[in-house]
Amino acid sequence: MVYLDYAATTPFNKEVIKTHEQLLEKYFYNADSIYSQGIEVNRLLEKSRSLIAGMLHVKDEEIIFTSCGSEANNMAIKGIAFQYQNRGKHIITTSIEHSSVYEACKELEEVFGFDVTYLPVDHSGHISIDDLKKSIREDTILVSVMHINNEVGAIQPIEEIKNVIKEHPLIKFHVDMVQSLGKLTIDLSGIDCASFSAHKINGLKGSGLLYKNHSTTLVPLINGGQQEFGLRGGTSNACTYIVFAKTLRLALENFTQKEEYVKKLNSYLIHELSQIESVVVNTQGKASNHIVNFSCVGYKPEVVLHALEEKDILISTRSACSSKTNDISRVMQQLHLSDEVARCALRVSISDLTKEEEIDKFIYCLKEVLNSIKKQR
Repeated sequence: MVYLDYAATTPFNKEVIKTHEQLLEKYFYNADSIYSQGIEVNRLLEKSRSLIAGMLHVKDEEIIFTSCGSEANNMAIKGIAFQYQNRGKHIITTSIEHSSVYEACKELEEVFGFDVTYLPVDHSGHISIDDLKKSIREDTILVSVMHINNEVGAIQPIEEIKNVIKEHPLIKFHVDMVQSLGKLTIDLSGIDCASFSAHKINGLKGSGLLYKNHSTTLVPLINGGQQEFGLRGGTSNACTYIVFAKTLRLALENFTQKEEYVKKLNSYLIHELSQIESVVVNTQGKASNHIVNFSCVGYKPEVVLHALEEKDILISTRSACSSKTNDISRVMQQLHLSDEVARCALRVSISDLTKEEEIDKFIYCLKEVLNSIKKQR
């Protein structure tokens, strides 16, 4: 099988699975219990938190364990909104955010009376810094921007956004870094909250992180316990949290070498796609080497996807979180593409585990599929 959907999820690292199984057998105790076994689980949990904080160059107490990146996004956005609404109820985000950010902002608008500005993007999926500056108001309390877009791979100018927000010290800055971890250098200076997920870096599903700067206060979304500094009540999923440290360490090993390899694969993939008649590459400009969005113009993306699946090649039509809807992707609608191109969008996502011969097989089979569908018309 050729797997080319790493932006949706990644295969488990065998070392992570082995460690997790060992932990589950020995450390099933409640981390909040005060007998020795519970205390030992809590010690390992806090050790993991400390190791993760060290790798991200932040303080231990700034790392909050969550169930996933979507929960981390909701915790940050709603937590900030509710905490600072006395200052104002204006939020700025972009029109191409992950559904967990976009829908959280929509709920704040429709249910809680917040005012949200959705910044437009250019044809490559990048916002304009001038648009951001013009959108900031006296009552703006939060800017939330995705680092790497999960559908087209666009990398937003986070450092430039930081510089803008520096001029407005009462505005909080949240960044969805789920697609960035293990793929770009993470610099959390000047950021108030950032979201991460383990299953994008060969770790466990149901395992996420929220970085929260010590100077930022959140209203908890889950009440009922002392866990996670009182911000996320409920019995800790301790073994999953403990193994996150190893997951991150392994993901960051040989970082430069891995990225150079993926960069070469990305260039090769884009070049080969560009040679195919009817294919338009939608990923443009400054973008992640791990994601390539393209359209087979005139072909239904679901038909192409399933035809490739029959040949044991797995790609996607859009974000896995919204893959079961049939309309044009919200993200693709924002890129100023023709409806014909936007409607036919497909996504290939790769990693350092991807082999060049897998790219070759994908390209060969894609050509075969397109010719076959064409003949059937």
